[in-house]
Amino acid sequence: MEETQRYAIPYKGLKNGCHEFRFEVDGSLFEEFQSTEIKDGHCDVTVGADRSESQITLDVAITGYVVVECDRCLEDCRVPIDFEGQLVVKFSEEVHEYDGEVMWMLPGEDRVDLKQYIYESIVLSLPYQRVHPEGMCNPEMLERFRIVSDREFASIEARAEDGKEHNEGEWAKLAALREQMEAEGDEPEKKKKPRGTK
Repeated sequence: MEETQRYAIPYKGLKNGCHEFRFEVDGSLFEEFQSTEIKDGHCDVTVGADRSESQITLDVAITGYVVVECDRCLEDCRVPIDFEGQLVVKFSEEVHEYDGEVMWMLPGEDRVDLKQYIYESIVLSLPYQRVHPEGMCNPEMLERFRIVSDREFASIEARAEDGKEHNEGEWAKLAALREQMEAEGDEPEKKKKPRGTK
């Protein structure tokens, strides 16, 4: 079944009033849009359609999860999706651009394709930071990405203060990195866990 038909609501013959439709989203939707962020996923989509003579109002709810790359350890992690939105479908002889809130249909068309709306809604539901729950990252990967510990920072600072290192550019980068890590409250030595623990 084509993705367009899979996520479409046939409205010809649909009586005025409220109707409900359900769809299942899987990895094929993200593959079709060639998503670089979402690798896979499974979501349930419920659409409440209220049809009148002039338009259809769609109340859309999406729940489930998608698989993305963890920003912390770079391994796959599941991110929950919980979206609610409304899309209004109007009819016109003139061609109008879809703006994410209103979709315009020509009178000759017989179905509302929700594929793009569903995909965009899932993408917009993703949090800014996509990470595993605390303690669930792969400790070996975290160790690889650990830059330097507080002790190593202190050693570098001491050598720089003794005049053994004169590279101002590198020292400035180090100072900026330390400030950033302190601002984020990141203390690698204290947070480090034994290998094999989750």
